[in-house]
Amino acid sequence: MNKTTPIDRMTFATKLAYGAGDAGAAITTIMLLSYLSPFLTDVAHLSPGLAGQSQLVGKIWDAVNDPMVGVLSDRGQIFSDKIRQRWGRRYPWMLWGAIPFGVFFALQWIVPFPETNQWGLFAFYTLISILFNTFFTVVNLPYTALTAELTQDYHERTSLSSFRFTFSIGGSIIALLLARTVFQNIQTPETQYLTIGVICAVISVFPVFWCVFGTYARSQAVLAQHPEEAAPVTGSLLSELQIVFSNRPFLFVVGIYLCSWFSVQLTAAVIPYFVVSYMRLPQQDSPLVI
Repeated sequence: MNKTTPIDRMTFATKLAYGAGDAGAAITTIMLLSYLSPFLTDVAHLSPGLAGQSQLVGKIWDAVNDPMVGVLSDRGQIFSDKIRQRWGRRYPWMLWGAIPFGVFFALQWIVPFPETNQWGLFAFYTLISILFNTFFTVVNLPYTALTAELTQDYHERTSLSSFRFTFSIGGSIIALLLARTVFQNIQTPETQYLTIGVICAVISVFPVFWCVFGTYARSQAVLAQHPEEAAPVTGSLLSELQIVFSNRPFLFVVGIYLCSWFSVQLTAAVIPYFVVSYMRLPQQDSPLVI
């Protein structure tokens, strides 16, 4: 393995800033997994069938927009040459998407229509779900691609991932404790969820900017040494898909991740109903079970 040059050694501050970039994704994900369904059915009073369909549409769209944003980000498209030369391929997406990411997360926790207007509620929450998932991808997908672009060293990439998952787990724990605190101190259900949504939106957006401005100098230093990292991907989408589906170890990893994440999502979605409806415990005790 090539020896690491001084410019390749990342500072603790750079690693910390990079790790912080995953906090917002973790906070919003755990809150949506744990509380969105109970909010839709018990607070907004959307029928369980429509609540499930609304989230299903958002997830289907998420599966579509992920490769779209990935291809556009890899090829350096959408943004002008001047912006790409200044900020690179990844950072413009994060900067542009951070505020809408927070706004559309917060909007998922309001009740815009009375429960008698079921289709109005369904249309609203479905649209917000689509928009939130879009901007979640716009922020998070380029962020995850930064790992390989901040260092060429295997051990430093491992270190970056450690910082990332530390913030991810920490963000999830903080979000659940925050929700418990709000439930204990605010009595009105609509106000409870809106308060949680707004606070989590704010603390989810800030780490994105911390990540961008905390790692930008590092990315420029790496780019100066390895200008090939900034070269847009030129292969066709079909050829890229062929490469992906011909990589058997990668497919095994995807399958394992899919199954494990499915079990996590299913458990997190069911527990709030189990705690409140079966165990007869207050809503604020759900984080303790999770």
